[in-house]
Amino acid sequence: MEAIFSIHSIIPFLTLFALELVLGIDNIIFISIISDRLPARQRRRARTVGLSLAIITRLLLLLSLSWMMGLIEPLFTVFSQEISGKDIILILGGLFLIAKSTHEIHQKLESSDEEEVKKKTSSFTFIIIQILLLDIVFSLDSVITAVGMVNEIPIMVAAIIVSTIIMIIASHSIAEFVDRHPTIKILALSFLVLIGVALLAEGFDTHIPKGYIYFSMAYALIVEVLNIRLRKKREPIHLKKNLPP
Repeated sequence: MEAIFSIHSIIPFLTLFALELVLGIDNIIFISIISDRLPARQRRRARTVGLSLAIITRLLLLLSLSWMMGLIEPLFTVFSQEISGKDIILILGGLFLIAKSTHEIHQKLESSDEEEVKKKTSSFTFIIIQILLLDIVFSLDSVITAVGMVNEIPIMVAAIIVSTIIMIIASHSIAEFVDRHPTIKILALSFLVLIGVALLAEGFDTHIPKGYIYFSMAYALIVEVLNIRLRKKREPIHLKKNLPP
């Protein structure tokens, strides 16, 4: 505890804490949208469980640094491109995120009413498994960033725990806001596709700065919030609902 609250540790802690919050935005968006497939009474619990699993996943990765460093070592080469364990995880995670987000967009915009009636509620366990799989992908980025910024394990652990607790608290408000505004939901899904592409590119050693993505997200969100204010007196846009209210 002394290492965390010493004068020399406060600035690294606050910096890493803020960065963990930023890197957790995509995780919150994914969890908020995918939990929408559950009955209303289970959605809040799914978000809490999902982000709690994120804490456990990140701490386990953080405490197994030697294993993580082994993921960076090349396993094989494809067309002169070295592929490591980390690359495989990022590629699979990116493909899953692109496929899942595209599927969600299609169902929100293109599904017929008859198809919606036939849909069954996703099970709580199935949703949690999907969240856990994406937690692993998102946690890799988060933990590698933490290791690169701070040398003290207690500082990294504290920053991850505190930032994730705040994300749990904020996730419910974010989910409700996204659910009330269908255009925001489509915008969020579109950015999840973009993040999936970034993960895929990262897996092939093509770095796309996250700052560009998050700036684009913030700019598009501000514009859409202004549009929502302008549309308040008009008939709102309705997307296909997966579940009855």
